[in-house]
Amino acid sequence: MAAGQTNQYAMSGHGGIYAGGERSLMDHHIWHHDLGLVALAAVICLAGSWVTLQLFRRSAGVAGFQRAGWLILTSVAAGAAIWCTHFIAMLGFDPGVPFSFDPILTIVSLIVAITGAVAGFSLATIRQLTIAPWVGGAFVGLAITAMHYTGMMGYAVQGIVTWNMLLLFLSIGFSVVLSAVAVRLARHARTLGRQLTAVGVFVAAIVLLHFTGMAAFQFEPLGVTLIEPMQGAIQALAMAIACVGFLIIGAGVASYLIDASVRTDSYEQLRQMAVTDSLTGLPNRVSFNSRLDHEIDHAKAQDIQVALVCIDLDRFKEINDLRGHGAGDEVLRTLAERMNYLLRDGEFVARLGGDEFAAVKRMQTPSELADFLARLEAVLFEPIPLDEFRVTPGASLGVAIYPQDAADKLALIGNADLAMYRAKATPATAVAFYDPSMDELVRERKNLANELRLAFDRDELDIYFQVQKSVATGEVRGYEALVRWHHPERGNVSPAEFIPIAEEYGLILQLGEWVLREACARAAKWEPAYKVAVNVSPMQFAHADLPRMVLETLVETGLAANRLELELTESTIFSDKERSLHMLRQIKGMGVTIALDDFGTGYSSLDTLRTFPFDKIKLDKSFVDQVESSEQTAAMVRAVLALGRSLKIPVLAEGIENAEQLSMLSIEGCDEVQGFLLGRPLPIDRIVSTGQLTLLPEAERAPVEQRRRAAGLAGDEYEPARKATAS
Repeated sequence: MAAGQTNQYAMSGHGGIYAGGERSLMDHHIWHHDLGLVALAAVICLAGSWVTLQLFRRSAGVAGFQRAGWLILTSVAAGAAIWCTHFIAMLGFDPGVPFSFDPILTIVSLIVAITGAVAGFSLATIRQLTIAPWVGGAFVGLAITAMHYTGMMGYAVQGIVTWNMLLLFLSIGFSVVLSAVAVRLARHARTLGRQLTAVGVFVAAIVLLHFTGMAAFQFEPLGVTLIEPMQGAIQALAMAIACVGFLIIGAGVASYLIDASVRTDSYEQLRQMAVTDSLTGLPNRVSFNSRLDHEIDHAKAQDIQVALVCIDLDRFKEINDLRGHGAGDEVLRTLAERMNYLLRDGEFVARLGGDEFAAVKRMQTPSELADFLARLEAVLFEPIPLDEFRVTPGASLGVAIYPQDAADKLALIGNADLAMYRAKATPATAVAFYDPSMDELVRERKNLANELRLAFDRDELDIYFQVQKSVATGEVRGYEALVRWHHPERGNVSPAEFIPIAEEYGLILQLGEWVLREACARAAKWEPAYKVAVNVSPMQFAHADLPRMVLETLVETGLAANRLELELTESTIFSDKERSLHMLRQIKGMGVTIALDDFGTGYSSLDTLRTFPFDKIKLDKSFVDQVESSEQTAAMVRAVLALGRSLKIPVLAEGIENAEQLSMLSIEGCDEVQGFLLGRPLPIDRIVSTGQLTLLPEAERAPVEQRRRAAGLAGDEYEPARKATAS
C-alpha cells in the first residue's frame, strides 16, 4: 500500500477477519489495548477460575462415574475461561497493522485447552499419589500454554514475526508453576480464604502467561499503510465470545449449585437419621444426650430443676416372643406417638434403644413433675389393640432430679437408671424416685447378674435332683432337676435370688437351655431309667424354638423322650392359648410328658385342664403347708385330687415335710409326692451313694444312632417328630 492510501479489508488470505482504518507507519511501534475488552477478559478470567477450582474440589471428593462427570465439567469450564480470556484480550490488542485469526487453529486451541485440562485435573485427583496435585496442576499449566501458543499460531499480522525466547520460556514457567500451586491449594482448601488464594494464583497463571507471551511476540510491519481498527466489529465479536464463555461458566455454576443443594438436602437427611430413631421417629440417644446437656446448662443459668425419667417396658419381650417382632414394633410406634403427643413446653422424650425410653422435664415445683409422670403412666398403661388382641405393655419408671440427686449428666442418668431398676424389682410400684440408699442394692443386683454370666464359663452351676415317689407303694417315680449355683466367694446362692435376676437381665433362656441339656445328659446314664422333670420358664416357653430345642436335646443326649417331663405354670400359657396349645402338641408328639406346675396359685381354670394335654398336675406347696391347719385348704386339696381322678390326670403334691401331711394325702388318694420328708435335693453322686441309682459306664451306653432310635427320634420314627417341630 502507498502512503496516504485508504483501504477497507474484509477478509484475509487466512480466511479470518481484518480490522481496517488508516494509520501512519510512524505509529507502528505503538501497541494499544482496549481497556474495556481487557476488563471483560479479566472478569471472565476471575469468574472462570473460581468456578473451575470449585468444580475441581467437588470432583476430588467423589469417585467413579461421578468423578468423571465432574472432571469433564471442570475441564470445560477451565477451557472456556482460558480460551475466552485469551481471545478477548487478543481482540482488545491493537498491533497497528491488519490482523486475522485462522479458524482451524482457533478451534484447535479450544480443544487443546479442554483436553489438556481433563488430563491435568484427572491427574490431580489421584488419591494414592501424594504429589498428584502438583503434577496435575503443572499439566494444566502446560495445557494453558499450549492453548495460548496454538492460538498465537493462528494470529496473523501484516509483518515479520519474531519471538523473544527468554520471555517465551518465562511465560511457560509462570503458567506451569503457578497452575501447580493453584491446584495444590484448591485440592486441600477447607476455608474460603484458602479457596480465594487458590483462585488468585490460578488467575495469575493465566494473566502472566498471556501478557508475558504477548511481550515475547515481536514483529516488523511491512511497508504498507497502517490502518485504524474497526472497533465496533471487534467489540461485537468480543462480546459474543464473552457471552459464550459466561454461558459455559454459568452451566458449571448451575451444576455446582444444584449438586450443593442436593448435598445439603442429603446432609440434612443424614443428620436427621443420625439424631432420630428410625422406627418411632423420636429423638435417639445422640439427640437425648445433647438435649440433656442443654437442659442442665439452662437449669444452672435459671436456677431451676431438671427431672430425668428412665422408662423400661415391662412386657415388651413377652409381646415380642408371643406376637412376633412386627407386633413389638407396632407397640413401640404406638407408645412413641402417644408420648410425643402429650409433650408440653420444657418436656422431651427419646428412645434410647430396644424398649428403653427417656423423658426430660424442666420443672420448678414438684407438682409439675407429678403431672408429667401421671400423663406418662396413662399412655404407658393404656391397652394397645393388635389385630383381635389387646396388650398392655406397662412400664417401670425411674426418676432422678438435677441438681438435688446428681451434680452432672452422667450421675443423673445413672441414678435415674437405678431408680428404674428399683421400680422394676417392685411389681406393685410403677414409679420409683432415686434414693441414695438404693445405690448399693441395685449395684449388687447388677454385679450378681454379671457374675451369673461368668458362672456358665466358670463351671459354677450344678444340677441337684429331688426324688418323686408313689404315695401308694413308696416307689421312686422320677426326679426333678433343680439348678444350684456355687459361687466361689458368695457360697451357695439361692435360686430364689438368682433366677429373678436371670429373668430381669435376659439370662433365663441361656440358663433354662443349660439346665435342660445337663439334666437330660445326666438322666440318660441312670439305671433304673427313671423320669426326669425340668421346669420351663415363661420366657423359655415363649421362645419360638422350644420344641426344636427339646428335640435336639433328646437326640444329642440320647435320653428317651418318654423319660423327660416338662413342668410349666398355667400363667405361662395363659397369654396366648392358641400358640401354647400348638407348641404343647408338638412337644407331646415327641413322647415328652407335660406337667402343670404350681396348680392352685394361678388361674386354675377347668377349661385349661380340659383344653391342654397335661399328663400330670402338681399341687402347689402353699396348699400342703396349710392342709393340717386350715379346713378350707384341706377341702380344696380334696377337690383337686377328685378333679384329677375324674380327668384321669395323676396329681403330685409338692412340699411334703412331715408324716401327717403324707398320711392325709394318702387317705385322699394323691398319686405322687415330693418334699424334704422323702428326700432333699442332692447332687447325683450323693444319690448314687445311697444306692437309689447307679450310673451306666460310658462303654455300656448305646451308640448315638441306637440311642436316637431308643428315644423314638431316628429313622422313620424320627421323621414325624422332626416334621412336627418344623410345622
